[in-house]
Amino acid sequence: MSWLILFFAGLLETVWATGLKYTHGFTRPLPTIGTLLAMTASVWLLSVAMRELPLGTAYAIWTGIGAVGAVILGVVLFHDPLTFPRLLCVGLIVTGLVGLKMVS
Repeated sequence: MSWLILFFAGLLETVWATGLKYTHGFTRPLPTIGTLLAMTASVWLLSVAMRELPLGTAYAIWTGIGAVGAVILGVVLFHDPLTFPRLLCVGLIVTGLVGLKMVS
């Protein structure tokens, strides 16, 4: 169950990281509120997952899911460039996440 909780914490990290773009420096109230709620929920879920998972593993996977999700949403929503070097680096992050899950 901790792994599933961690996965949702990572998804919420993607939500708040993307939400930061929509806040325009925390000057837009609704995106700011949504971003702060997603931040709070993400960190809370991370803390719940850490009751059973090792700190380093949980934190690395949480940030990794958030990073990969932010790259994907950046490409889809904001037309960030999708180049081979970027894909390679994201692939390395995913490989690291899978590796951490396999050894934990």
